Amino acid sequence: MRGLSPTYRWPLRPRDPASSSPWQCHDVTGRVSHLKRAQRDTNKTPQTFHINLRNVFLILATNAAYHAAMAKLYFNYSTMNAGKSTVLLQASHNYRERGMQTYLLTAQLDHRAGEGRIASRIGISDKADTFDSATNLFEVLKKRLTAGPLACVFIDEAQFLSEEQVWQLARAVDDLKVPVMCYGLRVDFQGKLFPGSAALLALADEMREVRTICHCGKKATMVVRQDEHGNVLQEGAQVQIGGNESYVSLCRRHWRAAMGDTAED
Repeated sequence: MRGLSPTYRWPLRPRDPASSSPWQCHDVTGRVSHLKRAQRDTNKTPQTFHINLRNVFLILATNAAYHAAMAKLYFNYSTMNAGKSTVLLQASHNYRERGMQTYLLTAQLDHRAGEGRIASRIGISDKADTFDSATNLFEVLKKRLTAGPLACVFIDEAQFLSEEQVWQLARAVDDLKVPVMCYGLRVDFQGKLFPGSAALLALADEMREVRTICHCGKKATMVVRQDEHGNVLQEGAQVQIGGNESYVSLCRRHWRAAMGDTAED
């Protein structure tokens, strides 16, 4: 940016949306204030300063265009009790702390924390709209964007999405230019992919694993379902809402042992 000291330049590249600082530059008012002081200190003419200020707003517009161009569909997956909701709520808070708006969605069938709430096991929560199997998520996001810009959309319990709903989210990313971050389970208690997770693994631009550990200390990638007496269940419906009382995360080796898949002699 010509006419400005390097002291008043800043990077344009956005950081990872889930990081502690989604954007390299977020204090616009402070930057403009620095520019005004620079103009006074160096006795620049008003004409020069106006040109520089125009450059500032041009850069801000470029930032917005770059943000839209870089919109992606993310899938953050794990097994049970890995802290997916905690990560989601922290990432959303990071955006809002910097004056950027987010939109939260969760599955209607999971109301353990109350209707329309995303809650973490460590005690933090936030309100969210809900979706069911009939919800057209593209239309939901399109309508929400008419109320104002969104920095990011966060979807909890993404394993309950249908394949068509994942395609709707992909279209929202491509056509509405809004980043969408999905958080959900990869496999069920029988080691099979959820339909929503399978579609996200196929369509997501970026995938990240939220990790937890087995009782042996190895990374847990599987989950078993238990009855009220602690007995491992090998049959049942794929969807059964529950928490620590119903599910235990294990590494593959201990999941096999729990499911009766022992090594052959």
